[in-house]
Amino acid sequence: MLGLCFVTMLVAVDQTVVGTALPTIVAELNGFELYAWVATSYLLTSVITIPIFGRLGDFHGRKPFVIASIIVFTVASALCGIAETMLQLVLGRALQGIGGGMLIGTAFACVPDLFTDTHVRLRWQVLLTASFGIANAFGPSLGGFLTHYMGWRSVFYVNLPIGVVGLYFIWRFLPHIKQAQRGRIRLDWQGAGLIALGLGSLQVFVELVPLHGASLSMVLLGLFSVAAFAVLIYWEKRCEEPLLPPDMFRNKSLVALFFLSLFTGFVMFTLLFYLPLLLQGGFGLSPQQVGLLITPLVVFITVGSIANSRIVVRLNSPNHILYLGFGLMVLACAGMVVTQKTTSHWVVAVYMMLGGTGLGFVMPNLTVFAQETAGRALLGISTALLQSVRMIGGMFGLALVGTVVGHYHAGSVRQSIPQGDGTSWMALLEDPQVLVSQAVQNDFIIQMRDAGLQGDALIEIARTSLVSAVHSGLTLTLLTALIALAWVYRVPRISFSRTVAASDQPAPPTRGRS
Repeated sequence: MLGLCFVTMLVAVDQTVVGTALPTIVAELNGFELYAWVATSYLLTSVITIPIFGRLGDFHGRKPFVIASIIVFTVASALCGIAETMLQLVLGRALQGIGGGMLIGTAFACVPDLFTDTHVRLRWQVLLTASFGIANAFGPSLGGFLTHYMGWRSVFYVNLPIGVVGLYFIWRFLPHIKQAQRGRIRLDWQGAGLIALGLGSLQVFVELVPLHGASLSMVLLGLFSVAAFAVLIYWEKRCEEPLLPPDMFRNKSLVALFFLSLFTGFVMFTLLFYLPLLLQGGFGLSPQQVGLLITPLVVFITVGSIANSRIVVRLNSPNHILYLGFGLMVLACAGMVVTQKTTSHWVVAVYMMLGGTGLGFVMPNLTVFAQETAGRALLGISTALLQSVRMIGGMFGLALVGTVVGHYHAGSVRQSIPQGDGTSWMALLEDPQVLVSQAVQNDFIIQMRDAGLQGDALIEIARTSLVSAVHSGLTLTLLTALIALAWVYRVPRISFSRTVAASDQPAPPTRGRS
């Protein structure tokens, strides 16, 4: 479990430190047109590989894939660190995504392999959630420190010692537990290819549609994605060993949990990415102040998970904890929608605590509920698909909220400053970057002074516009949280058993170095 914690931290640290260093990276490598793809390439390859390796883990045991994921991720981190162009960095990040997808698709399913008793499993599951919480808490500050004092390449090299330590513990101590199989196992490679086509085209569509609108190319890309999923459904129904077993989607409880995971990803990723923009760009807080205010959100995910492990096993109906978790997320979203520059920082911190605690109550339970419902035969693929769906929810949330924020901010700035229509400085003012970067602000103020205009006053108008725009985006997040709260009603009652049937017991572990 210590080894699994290290490798989950490997992914979590990387996701948080890279975002902090990205502006510096772009400035040095001169590739702003590929800015978004540094994150998108990682997300794309990881979303595709999660269900594939989740199923492979069901067939062949998870230890070989956890080891492979550490090696791939660590090597890819080194390649990112030595990248000389943005294209090389994007390709390195794509390789990192493959390693991250392998890891997420197998590591979480190792816990029920090791601990078949649900009550015991919930307590150990807290360690993985705590690892993510700890990494998310110090990741942004670590990224800023490394970038400032050691250069941006160090944010990738920091993964190397974590990977080596995690690899030692996994190789030495994780048992290779394999499910008993009869006959030769054949992986559904056709299904894997269709998943890659469907999710890949969907990801590209979501990333590009805000830029190109309802153009012919976007319509064709959307239709291609729908067609790929339609063919995938047709194929999986007729495949002898499907990668996505149709029986899994006939289980009402699993389907309801998948939707809740989608909604959770939407809420979590939009809060993590757009609250800093609201606080720094809209309210004018420093990065250090923003870091302090955001920290309770990620820290209380761990606090909520620890509290949850003690509470949920004592409830007659464990489903009630989901109502509580999503209810807290609704309160946090509603609070941030009405937060203004004059709102006390303590009040904002309370909203962050509520949101983090709600996520801590929801995320580990969705995983455990899905594992309890799916049974051992579908353990890996159901766990992997739950994580993949959450990332897809985050992908949709970021794209949708980002489109709303960008549209409303630009429109509000143009309406508030009609005299700037058609000028070069107006386009700069419509970009939230001028509200975040102090260097860009200083250059803008000097440019406006030379033109005989008050740059400070224009920036304040833009800040007001950005606050309204982010509030509009967070309103969508609040609506999603409300839908999720109502959706909990669709989850059939979950019950935890203290014993495991003999047919569900895992095969004896082989403790070789395989």
